[in-house]
Amino acid sequence: MQNPKRKPFKIEPFKHRVEMDPKYADRTWKLIEHAIHEIYSHNASGLSFEELYRNAYNMVLHKFGDKLYTGLVTTMTKHLKDIALLIEAAQGGLFLEELNRQWADHNKALQMIRDILMYMDRTYVSNFNKTPVNELGLNLWRDHIVKIPKIRDRLLDTLLDLVHRERTGEIINRGLMRNIIKMLMELGASVYQDDFEKPFLDVTADFYRIESQQFIECCDCGDYMKKAERRLNEEIERVSHYLDPKSEVKITNVVEREMIANHMTRLVHMENSGLVSMLVDDKYEDLGRMHSLFRRVTEGLATIRDVMTSHLRETGKQLVTDQERLKDAVDFVQHLLDMKDKYDKIISIAFSNDKTFQNALSSSFEYFINLNTRSPEFISLFVDDKLRKGLKGVSEEDVEVVLDKVMMLFRYLHEKDVFEKYYKQHLAKRLLSGKTVSDDAERSLIVKLKTECGYQFTSKLEGMFTDMKTSRDTMQGFNTLLAASSEHNDGPSLAVQVLTTGSWPTQPGAVCNLPAEILAVCEKFRAYYLNTHTGRRLTWQTNMGTADLKATFGKSRRHELNVSTYQMCILMLFNSADYLSYKEIEQATDIPTADLKRCLQSLACVKGKNVLRKEPMGKDIDEEDMFHFNDSFTSKFFKVKIGTVTAQKESEPEKQETRQKVEEDRKPQIEAAIVRIMKARRVLEHNNIVAEVTKQLQTRFLPNPAVIKKRIESLIEREFLERDKIDRKLYRYLA
Repeated sequence: MQNPKRKPFKIEPFKHRVEMDPKYADRTWKLIEHAIHEIYSHNASGLSFEELYRNAYNMVLHKFGDKLYTGLVTTMTKHLKDIALLIEAAQGGLFLEELNRQWADHNKALQMIRDILMYMDRTYVSNFNKTPVNELGLNLWRDHIVKIPKIRDRLLDTLLDLVHRERTGEIINRGLMRNIIKMLMELGASVYQDDFEKPFLDVTADFYRIESQQFIECCDCGDYMKKAERRLNEEIERVSHYLDPKSEVKITNVVEREMIANHMTRLVHMENSGLVSMLVDDKYEDLGRMHSLFRRVTEGLATIRDVMTSHLRETGKQLVTDQERLKDAVDFVQHLLDMKDKYDKIISIAFSNDKTFQNALSSSFEYFINLNTRSPEFISLFVDDKLRKGLKGVSEEDVEVVLDKVMMLFRYLHEKDVFEKYYKQHLAKRLLSGKTVSDDAERSLIVKLKTECGYQFTSKLEGMFTDMKTSRDTMQGFNTLLAASSEHNDGPSLAVQVLTTGSWPTQPGAVCNLPAEILAVCEKFRAYYLNTHTGRRLTWQTNMGTADLKATFGKSRRHELNVSTYQMCILMLFNSADYLSYKEIEQATDIPTADLKRCLQSLACVKGKNVLRKEPMGKDIDEEDMFHFNDSFTSKFFKVKIGTVTAQKESEPEKQETRQKVEEDRKPQIEAAIVRIMKARRVLEHNNIVAEVTKQLQTRFLPNPAVIKKRIESLIEREFLERDKIDRKLYRYLA
């Protein structure tokens, strides 16, 4: 049996309309309005917030949100106007306290009101693009409290006055200041900036403009900077206590401009206390403070750097051109090293190892060291002095430190090849006389020079050490042969260093007549050496040797004299003669005139070393002088070293000769560089050749453009290069 179909049913609306109480909205708003009054009157404890929330909810639900929102604005505005009157009425220091108290009460009231009207905030406000309750409360406070002229002007004046009083040493209520400033910040960035920050920065600029002028008139540079630093720190501290953190950059910029930037030129040039005075007196603390403050302003560090560079260059120029200083090469270089140490320490301690200051220091030293053409010679003499005499009471590490400092000066030299020329001469004398304090120190310096300038720069220097080692092996073989020989007797012994031509700074032709006893043993060595090494040739360099002589004075006083080979030749003449004239000595020895006079001067005119007597007495040697053996010579030492009287620095003719040799040595180096460049480029313009040759050779010397031009012309004559037929400044390489 089938079930009958059910008929669909329809729900009908109520036959009568639901009528809302027409006074519902007014009555409900009155309840909420009363609650707002109670909240502002501090009587909120008796209110039912749940009921108030429900009433506000229902008003929004029943489309009375606009009435609720408008009523809120009207009610809050009325209360804020009343509050404004209370704040205006506050007298003196109570003004800020009243403002702060009312602001705190307003925030509490706003929080309660927002809780009651939460549903309106979520729906009606967002749907109709109204201002949220909390923001509305802040805006109304801004418009009816902070922005009204009587309060706004008074508030600004009070805040600025408190800051001024704090700057002048008074203690203020920072907590109250923090709350008021925070209020301005919460009312919007524009309120804080327009109503406080901009006037605050203007007043600050005026304050520090006046104060800086007062300070600079009565303080020296060091004291002024201490005050400026203190003021800067105070402003930074002020920001941390009660200002917007974003204000820190702005306020520090004002202080930096008024106290530093506007006066920095006058500060660095202050007489007896400015930058130069600080540098001279090593005032690290003041220099560090100046660096710290000046780095904050545009061109601040450049100002310090320029004054330091100018002072350095002037001081250095005076040093390298001071004729008194130039009399002692070692003292001259020591002053350079002391100056370098001084400024290195200043840059390290006071200028935070600022790279730009280090570069300025290097460029200054490079400038004034090269003003003196004898700087390469003097630096080599300094090294010679230290490696001959040693550094008393110092370790090998300290020797390394000194060598590193010398290398720093070496890097500044434009004419490194001139240094090489002198260094080779001085090294040769040290090695041949056995006067070097440490082979390790000697080799260490050569390694440093090789690192700086390359293998070619030091290849001959290393060859000198190789020759010394080979010579020791050769002498060992020769002495063994002599010991085995039946002819060996108690005659003079010989120690020979065989030097490779080209590696050593020998002086061909500087020979003398050796005594017969010495000549005999020399011939034995020549025969031994040439028998061992065929195809070689020996030339005696008597100007570079030394000798130990046993001498008897009076009847029994014996001494061992350490003399040069030339001095030995002179002294041995007195074995067979009591008196000899200068002419007789010159004829017998054939020693060059200049060397002979220096040897005789050292043997007869140096107090405590005068193994000869000169007639007439005097410091200078004349061709009419007579000499005789000084039997009355005494010394408390058995071994007496007699040096040769000679100028530590080269004489002017010697200097010219060395310069000429250097210039001659440079010519093939310049030509080789030109050929290398042209071989790679094939075609090149004149100025570009000069630039590239200079770049290639600057590690050894700075070639003169005029010399480069002459070498180009020489290469054209020898058909390595040719000029372009159209452009005469263009050169072509001929393969």
